Amino acid sequence: MSGRTGVAALAAVLLGLFTASRAGAQDTTQVREGVRVGLEYRPGVRPGLVVLPGAGLDSVRAVVRRDLDYSDRFEMIALEDAPPSSAAGRTGAEAGGGVNYGLYKTLGAQFAVELLDAAGGGVTARLYDITTAQVRSQQSFALPGAADATYRLELHRVADEVARWATGTPGSAATRLLFVSGGRVYRMDSDGEDIAPLTPAGATALSPVWSPDGQRFAFTQFAAGRGPISVQPVGGGAGLVVPGTQTGLNITPMFSPDGRTLAYAHSDENGTDVFTANVIDRCCAQRLTVGRFADNLSPTFSPDGRRIAFVSTRAGPPQVYVMAADGTDQELLAPFDYGATGSSNAPEWSPDGANVAFHREVAGSPQLFLVDVAGRHVRQLTSSGRNEDPTWGPDGRHIAFVSDRSGRRQLWVIDVETGRVRQLDTPGAARLPAWSRRLGRTAVPTNP
Repeated sequence: MSGRTGVAALAAVLLGLFTASRAGAQDTTQVREGVRVGLEYRPGVRPGLVVLPGAGLDSVRAVVRRDLDYSDRFEMIALEDAPPSSAAGRTGAEAGGGVNYGLYKTLGAQFAVELLDAAGGGVTARLYDITTAQVRSQQSFALPGAADATYRLELHRVADEVARWATGTPGSAATRLLFVSGGRVYRMDSDGEDIAPLTPAGATALSPVWSPDGQRFAFTQFAAGRGPISVQPVGGGAGLVVPGTQTGLNITPMFSPDGRTLAYAHSDENGTDVFTANVIDRCCAQRLTVGRFADNLSPTFSPDGRRIAFVSTRAGPPQVYVMAADGTDQELLAPFDYGATGSSNAPEWSPDGANVAFHREVAGSPQLFLVDVAGRHVRQLTSSGRNEDPTWGPDGRHIAFVSDRSGRRQLWVIDVETGRVRQLDTPGAARLPAWSRRLGRTAVPTNP
């Protein structure tokens, strides 16, 4: 999933261009100190799942279980809710007595996951179908050493594969998020763990975004009111400065789905407009908007690469517009109510192309919204605290965003189907998150 940085406050502060400033499913679920309150599930939507205990592999089970919980596809059955099924007092097939299908069925489980040591230092995952009393799928996964930088990512892949066995589509645990804190770009695993900086201390980095293959990230190197856009390998090594961004201020980059084109906003004495540049051939900066009497920024490609949603002040307060990828056919995308809602910013196209997420001022606070691209219907997702800068997970179901609902600006994730929210703890105040697509096996982060 290509990440997307919201820029409402960013643009207001850096550019002085406009003043950045609360219907459908809302985030009715609140998470406080690890306690989930008020969850509501439609019957039949989420099958019950239990991760079987066993000898060893406790840390592996903890990661996989949490990933499956965070997928919001299963009603997780706590281990303490599942009494031992064998005479030896151990639960699961490894107890020698086989899985007690009747017991887990009584507890509401449709699936049980067993994790065992595999030959060569890996792990074997086995999915039991409790209804049919059979092993539905199983596979052994090679794992690097626990100290290896990719170890947790490989565990996330195990969870994603189990999710695919059970539901037909993989999970999105093997992903990472970028965010900015204290002027540095950081990355974290999708579960909020394994946080590491990607840019040096002492500089000011803005607007990080993933390349589609997860091997590179782009960001603004801000200094003295100006800033080029740099594209850097996540694993370290030489990067490049995007052509056409050496002058003025260049912010809010976004890769095209094929990774060849970078759209961004360029600001100078002539205004702020959306440009594109070829980052493979390193050429051909092209201007897509004309900002003589308006500012245009925050481009986001549709999944097919044929359209770009963006923010424009052409009709007054910033609102979300859409145009063809060549800059033609520009029109308002997200309808708004004069006098009831304010500025709209930080659009990001969903992975399935059906919706664009953005944040909009309501009663003085930014809140998350969705607009469905076909019908242009706008739906509000949040109402508690200040919520901004949405970025889609690759499953098209979860959105990470910045919120102060816990008292300080942190990263949160909302499930747009159930409204469940959870917090991703960061060491300091966080902003401008960008969620990757499912990652390949070579995106190893560095610690500059």
